[in-house]
Amino acid sequence: MRENVGISRRSLLKALPVATLVAASDGILARPALAATTASFPQPVIRRCPRPPGGTAPSGGAGPRAVLEQTLDVRFTDTWIPGYGTAVTRTYNGTVPGPTLRVRAGDLLRLRQVNGLPPNKPYHGTHNRPHRLNSFNLHTHGMHVSPSGEADNVLREFRPRTADEVESGAPEPEYLTTIEIPEDHPAGTYWYHPHVHGSTAEQIAGGMAGVIIVEGDVDEVPEIAAAADVVVCVNELRLKDGKVPEFTADDAFADVRPTFTVNGEVNPTLVLRPGEVQRWRLVAALAFTTLVLQIASHDDELTMYQIAQDGITFAEPVATESVIMAPGNRADVLVLGGDPGTYRLWADGVSVPLMTVEVSGDAVEPAMELPRTLPQGMPFLDEDDIANPDDDRKVVFHIDPDVFPGPFPSAYRVLGSNPTPADDPDGDLSSDPAYGLFDPEYVNHTLELDTVERWTVHSDDPKPVFHHSFHLHTNHFLVTHRNGEPLDPPVWQDTINLAGGRPGDTFTFLVKYADFTGRTVLHCHQLQHEDLGMMQLIDYVEPRRPGSGQSLPGKR
Repeated sequence: MRENVGISRRSLLKALPVATLVAASDGILARPALAATTASFPQPVIRRCPRPPGGTAPSGGAGPRAVLEQTLDVRFTDTWIPGYGTAVTRTYNGTVPGPTLRVRAGDLLRLRQVNGLPPNKPYHGTHNRPHRLNSFNLHTHGMHVSPSGEADNVLREFRPRTADEVESGAPEPEYLTTIEIPEDHPAGTYWYHPHVHGSTAEQIAGGMAGVIIVEGDVDEVPEIAAAADVVVCVNELRLKDGKVPEFTADDAFADVRPTFTVNGEVNPTLVLRPGEVQRWRLVAALAFTTLVLQIASHDDELTMYQIAQDGITFAEPVATESVIMAPGNRADVLVLGGDPGTYRLWADGVSVPLMTVEVSGDAVEPAMELPRTLPQGMPFLDEDDIANPDDDRKVVFHIDPDVFPGPFPSAYRVLGSNPTPADDPDGDLSSDPAYGLFDPEYVNHTLELDTVERWTVHSDDPKPVFHHSFHLHTNHFLVTHRNGEPLDPPVWQDTINLAGGRPGDTFTFLVKYADFTGRTVLHCHQLQHEDLGMMQLIDYVEPRRPGSGQSLPGKR
């Protein structure tokens, strides 16, 4: 499936930008004076966490936690999409995207989810095929929270009513997700979406996603506090005759031209005054396609000053002409209005702009400032702390094409360290129905808390246009090298874009498993691949006692 066409070699070389200190101008303009410039630009509905008297108390402290309670009602909805028309898709609360949830570190997020979808169709096939299309759960993508119980547990299933329950008039089932946000959680931009294996791609292809904002120290930087705070949530809808086609074959979505929306509209217009700085929270709520974003007119470009990647604030702004957004990525950027004119947010390989930027109106005098330094979101890890310096964990995204009969002929495997065992280890592994494919009962990696390890992740696909997107749940990782070249500085991420080629991309990162135990997953965030088996089960466990001799499944 060729989803990521037209990404230039020049853009790929800029997958992770090199830091450039930005220049400051004179004066800061307060945010209220700028409200009119963004008033007509669509924004998702915002749900804020009410503050208890005296502010948010630490967990276990004397005062109460602030609690954001929100109902997410999921059902098929006739949704009006300006620039496209009416589409019938599964939605949160009837909108694409769903509501934006704004919280702070230490808050409690309590989400009541109603499954108003029709009964699931009977299914008797393998778990690595599309099924349970009307079941869902909730993943708070990028957040460092518990993966267990009623928290960020993607192994739960929120089932719809059965046919018999519908016939008897049983109420629609409700499910609760409770997220305790740690006191030291990084401030930044995150997102939520369903994650039941076998149904994720089709659901997100209909716009079932929403943004989570954790407010904190970076928002209080004077230059950032003065800027308009704008959510730019990019959804990739796969619509045919006004609905998402069923995922019934490998090429079911490849044959459908994507419709990209920003905050639920096709090519909306945002006004930016000359000399004004806006903060854009770019969210790649995508299932398939890697986007290389650039703001340009016919003869000029607007520089983006990136201040965060995947929710983690940089130590200083990074000036860049383009930002690579793999499915799942987020990037916070500051944009400074320059010469008046019409600019557009373009993505390489996409024939129409994602949005239009009109630089117009009275100039801001003096021009707003850009910050020189930022409160870095997480300290860097030290290679001296690696527990197994001569034994990296390895993940290889590998596809064996045309090895199975039927409408899903390709095998989407995760190889490397401890792949899922083959049904027949002595047979032809390229056609084995289990080797390297997701098994919900097999732990591929057992990861001990308070341990630092080094991983390498690699795409061995020979086609440069074919991209994978590596995502690790629960813990961010520090990317230190791309294709053997060190990154200076390294970059915290939770999702990495891996382009194919000869050779395909290889990234090296360090990760510390912190705070939370429980089973969760790593996977390709090209979600068709994930639904077809490109996923592994991981288990975060307490550290072993020295000398215990305990044998842990999934250890190398």
